[in-house]
Amino acid sequence: MSSLRFEISASDLDDEMPSNAVNPSTSAAKTTSFSDVVTDIPSSTDRDRKREVSEETTTSSSSEGNPFRSLKDIERSGDGGQRETNLALFEDEMHRRPKISTLLSSLARYDPAPASNTDDGPKKNKATKMGTLMGVYLPTIQNILGVILFLRMTWIVGMAGVVQAFFIVAICCCCTLLTAISMSAIATNGVVPAGGAYFMISRALGPEFGGAVGLLFYLGTTFAGAMYILGAVELLVTYIAPAMKFTDDLFNNMRVYGTVILILLTFIVFVGVKYVNYFASVCLAAVIISIFAIYVGIFVAGHGFPSTKYCTYDGVAVRENASAYSCKNDTELGLFIRQNNPEDRYHDYVTNDGQFLPGKGNNSKLLTAVPGLGKTDFTANSKSHYLQKGQAFQDTDKAPVKPLIVADITSSFAILLAIFFPSVTGIMAGSNRSGDLKDAQRSIPRGTIAAILTTTIIYLTCVLFFGGTIDGPMLRDKFGESIGSKLVVGELTWPSRWVIYVGAFLSTIGAGLQSLTGAPRLLQAIARDNLIPILGVFAKGNARGEPTTALFLTAFIAEVGVLIASLDLVAPIITMFFLMCYGFVNLACTLQSLLKTPNWRPRFRYYHWVLSLTGVCLCVVLMFISSWYYALAAIALAIIVYKYIEYRGAEKEWGDGLRGLALQAARYSLLRLEEGPPHTKNWRPQILFLTKLDDEYKPQNPRLLSFSHQLKAGKGLTIGAHVLQAESVTSFGEVQAARQCLYRAMKAERIKGFSQVIASPDLMQGISSLVQNAGLGGLSHNTVLIEWPDMWKRKQTWKPFIGTIREVAAVHQALLVMKGGDAFPSKKDRFEGTIDVWWIVHDGGMLMLLPFLLRQHKVWKKCRLRIFTVAQMEDNSIQMKRDLTTFLYQLRIEAEVDVIEMLDSDISAYTYERTLIMEERTKMLQRMQLSKKERKSIVDDLVDASHETGASHSAPSVGEVKAALTTTALRKKSSARAAEINEIAQKLQVPPEGHVLEGTPHPPKPTEDNVRRMNTSVKLNEIIMQKSHDSKLVVLNLPGPPSASSDAENYMEFLEVLTEGLDRVLMVRGGGREVVTIYS
Repeated sequence: MSSLRFEISASDLDDEMPSNAVNPSTSAAKTTSFSDVVTDIPSSTDRDRKREVSEETTTSSSSEGNPFRSLKDIERSGDGGQRETNLALFEDEMHRRPKISTLLSSLARYDPAPASNTDDGPKKNKATKMGTLMGVYLPTIQNILGVILFLRMTWIVGMAGVVQAFFIVAICCCCTLLTAISMSAIATNGVVPAGGAYFMISRALGPEFGGAVGLLFYLGTTFAGAMYILGAVELLVTYIAPAMKFTDDLFNNMRVYGTVILILLTFIVFVGVKYVNYFASVCLAAVIISIFAIYVGIFVAGHGFPSTKYCTYDGVAVRENASAYSCKNDTELGLFIRQNNPEDRYHDYVTNDGQFLPGKGNNSKLLTAVPGLGKTDFTANSKSHYLQKGQAFQDTDKAPVKPLIVADITSSFAILLAIFFPSVTGIMAGSNRSGDLKDAQRSIPRGTIAAILTTTIIYLTCVLFFGGTIDGPMLRDKFGESIGSKLVVGELTWPSRWVIYVGAFLSTIGAGLQSLTGAPRLLQAIARDNLIPILGVFAKGNARGEPTTALFLTAFIAEVGVLIASLDLVAPIITMFFLMCYGFVNLACTLQSLLKTPNWRPRFRYYHWVLSLTGVCLCVVLMFISSWYYALAAIALAIIVYKYIEYRGAEKEWGDGLRGLALQAARYSLLRLEEGPPHTKNWRPQILFLTKLDDEYKPQNPRLLSFSHQLKAGKGLTIGAHVLQAESVTSFGEVQAARQCLYRAMKAERIKGFSQVIASPDLMQGISSLVQNAGLGGLSHNTVLIEWPDMWKRKQTWKPFIGTIREVAAVHQALLVMKGGDAFPSKKDRFEGTIDVWWIVHDGGMLMLLPFLLRQHKVWKKCRLRIFTVAQMEDNSIQMKRDLTTFLYQLRIEAEVDVIEMLDSDISAYTYERTLIMEERTKMLQRMQLSKKERKSIVDDLVDASHETGASHSAPSVGEVKAALTTTALRKKSSARAAEINEIAQKLQVPPEGHVLEGTPHPPKPTEDNVRRMNTSVKLNEIIMQKSHDSKLVVLNLPGPPSASSDAENYMEFLEVLTEGLDRVLMVRGGGREVVTIYS
């Protein structure tokens, strides 16, 4: 190998050629600039041959005299220790941060299901992971279909008519469908481990809203349990076993038997939840069989399927009492009315001797309860028949008499809506059990929406079929009194009414068990968050982890609902609680969609803030339509809980109009931000970019401003800053002019932020002040964006660059370094291609988050994301790729994944020589006692001569150094100084290759740490160029700065080698905190 030759001419002294040698693997990317600079760089074949020669030399001679040593030899020498040999450049970070393979493995094995304390063990839990059908779809159907369908659906159709009943069902199902869309977006925006709606709302809207709505949701679930128990008692004492009545007052029967059933169900839940889960399957089968039996009965009715007869009087059903009268004989019916009603009641119907009054239209008919499809008066059933409490006839002043069936409660559209709405709740079943699902982010949206669409079809078709199959007066007979206290829908069921009796009873008992199981866990989740201190006692569980204390409170509150003793009065209360909850779920999705927080990355794509906002409005409207006083009471309760949770802030100070209000709101918000750092899911880069201004105070590189805007996508805080090197006491005008110019430049780039310019005679002091003090309180930056100093070898700009890195690291902020700034896009450009992320060291997720944010901007929107990570020698690369794919799936980030193996630990001749040149250059500058200006000129001459001759990378000889120094001296026309420079050059003792100076036992040898770091830079650069040479942007880890000032220039050289040949590079160093999360 020939030595470097320095042939310096006058024109060479003015060249601006780069001084560093070039990695041969990247030289092809820039043939114009590098082929003219270096002409004798060894090829890859030469390097391989040198490696073989070096290995032979190692075995035959001492390692101390061999300049080409392998990394294994370095490790064996003692100072290598146990460090990762193929990533030595990042070993300082690896000592402080977890290995990527370990991190990915733990995240991939993460199980969002709560820990089980049962004897089943983790193997069973792992084996019971469910898919969409069994885990979401069927349980949601079971929770939606239930007591209202079996006990009140026919009555709602009869009172509201088919048209209005259809609208009631449609509007309620539309509300839950919109809520399910919003819930799917939130639930697929991360893991929902426990608490269901409470977890989603509290993590999306904050603890105040979460605590308030969570408590309302808990009360709604608890009262729902009471409603199911009341439904079970109604089925039992009215239809299944009427002999169990101990009094004629239905309400007292409901209270007594309801309390007994509540105690039994509470005991079952207390004994063990596994019995509840076993019983759930039986209840689900009962519901499916019951629905199937109803549909079969609809089509069989009127075609040989026997149907019960019942008596009507002027379109009103008459209570069955065959021993007292005959419906075929008007005289017997008239006498019954005369004998069982006072005179002021029966005079509108019969005379004193029991004869019906002539001309009044009084007549009785014996009709079929279920004529069948096409045999009923569908037109008459389509009209509403709302009644006041105690009325028997619509739009008449006739007083009701026995045995006519009268209304037990007042009915209206609003009341029926409030009674029906609980029958469409239960849509949270999938999100509540996300930990038991194989793929929650896939199963929850599909299963929930499919279940809602299925139940919507069932409800709507039941409205139409009930109106077209069952006779009108029969529909309005709520308790089936005209047919001997038989369930009306049971008369439609094939083959026997007992199918619906057993199915409905099991369904209500199972739903009651589910409520008594879920509500205590919801209360426990609220208590564990410590939002409401008085609930702290309910945070603890028993030895098995079951919320026993919360269960007893739930049973007590459910007893209050049981004592109300009316399903029709409890249902509107439940409606209010669930509508409040659903409204806030929609509100959470609306705000997240509009704010576009970095963590808002739902895997479910079919949502929009307009749909969510429509859901919010619909929930509010339904609340006030159903019951305005219940709605106000629910809102008041939520406000009380909200204020209880909220910390009392500063008192209001009203100023002059809107500006005073804006100032107060800003002050309040800033004080709230001071309460603590933002949660990981709310973290977004608040950028402070440091830019240089020219003589006209314009940014020297506008692309820096454009890129900061692309990173922000118009959201969050951006501060543009510049340090004016001047005395602050004399430069006020210049500072204000520079600030205004910078602000106008930011405005031209559509950056919504602030400009800040400070004056400081020392550049680093100014940068330090900006990094530490920019912003106000909680509205301050967390990320610093700077440019790579392209001419760092000539202009000594590496010093403020290294200083900035150290300042940013000292305050634990993130740092972004743009390299190749002129090649970065402007706001008008549109890129198509790939954004390549090289994830070498775990940095809190910055490398994952930044490309995602960039792709939100229209400049990068069409770029695909690729993520590469480097496997260590002991890592399983195949498993790492699986784990990384799982991790990205949990983060809701779509990207191609590749794991790179760097198993070749041999150091090439090129690496060794480049390290040697780097160190010799640094030593030469340190040993020469020259002025800064002279040192720069000398080094430039040396470099220019190297470029001119195109020689190899060997160290310069004494004669070459003297030639360069002499040329510099002649240029300065200082012969005396030239002689002094020649004398200094003689003292350098730098021999040419293959020559050993007298008194020098061995040729110069670089330090092992530098060789290792240079090897990392070279190898990584080769791989990056191979994989990402055509990438639109390469994002990679920025190694930590050196602790010693003497190593600063070497650090710059390492980074230069690492990024050679790449057009656009963004080097990232995290601030020491996690910025992405798998949670919602």
